[in-house]
Amino acid sequence: MAHSKEHSSCNGHEHDHAAHNHSDKNGLSFAFWLNLFFSIVELIGGIFTNSTAIIADAFHDFMDAGAIGLAILMEKISGKKRTATFSYGYKRFSLLSALILSTFLLSGSIGMIVAAYNSFVNPKEVHSLGMLWLAILGLAVNGAAFLRIKNSGHGHLHHHGHSHGHNHNSESIMLHLLEDVLGWAAVLIGSVIIYFTGWNWIDGVLAIGIALFIGYNAAKNLLNTLKVLLQSVPENVNIAQLKSELQNLKGVSNVHDIHVWTLDGSYNVGSLHAVINNNSATAKQEVMNDIVKLMQGFNIQHPTVQIETNKNTCAFVSC
Repeated sequence: MAHSKEHSSCNGHEHDHAAHNHSDKNGLSFAFWLNLFFSIVELIGGIFTNSTAIIADAFHDFMDAGAIGLAILMEKISGKKRTATFSYGYKRFSLLSALILSTFLLSGSIGMIVAAYNSFVNPKEVHSLGMLWLAILGLAVNGAAFLRIKNSGHGHLHHHGHSHGHNHNSESIMLHLLEDVLGWAAVLIGSVIIYFTGWNWIDGVLAIGIALFIGYNAAKNLLNTLKVLLQSVPENVNIAQLKSELQNLKGVSNVHDIHVWTLDGSYNVGSLHAVINNNSATAKQEVMNDIVKLMQGFNIQHPTVQIETNKNTCAFVSC
């Protein structure tokens, strides 16, 4: 079968992507050290205030610090170029830490619910003023870490006219930090209620509420990561519209065998077969250029195109 293949030019893209990854790694490192330090402060503060919610979240943060450390390692590995064994490079390695972090978040949520239940069975007095100050500190620390990672994924507009944003690894960590910010806001409100009413059971309610919220979002992120591993079409690619616009290109009579997937949630790969009605070398190149440009406009950073003529009989038309 006569065919032609062409990949998009990626030198400038790789340079920009490397700069983006470096920024993400700095954000992850900042979140790791901040999370590790604050989890120690949080544990001491939780013991001092006698707060189940704060102690449970301290152990939860210890697990997250370890997971973020693993995420940094996986991000470093994912930046390696392609090899004979991994022809697409190591980008998917970042998904491993996203899976592990999501699992840690789910297990941490279960632990927090158990601790909260025990606080109902064996009620104890909570130091509400201490909770208040820890909540203020928690809001400041986790808010700073969240903004650092969030900002590291913006402003990197590439020459293809799109922004990469965050991969699932960074998203799972950023999600956790956002949850912590909301959780500390709840603790802040709860500490004020306990101070004025003496309702110590509010502490257990807060712990369960935080655990359920974290567990729900961790499960959601886990499912999104699994979708990437199962090679589903990326959410930011409309494959039906892509096929429609491809078949309307000048010189293209048919498009088939379209596949689009993502390596890490931000770097998308696509391949297709295009049937043309003019077999000249010039016509092939013009159609090839138009198709690649259109695919890049649909957030496909790594397009692969096979050109065929009406005389070909392709075995993959209806596969």
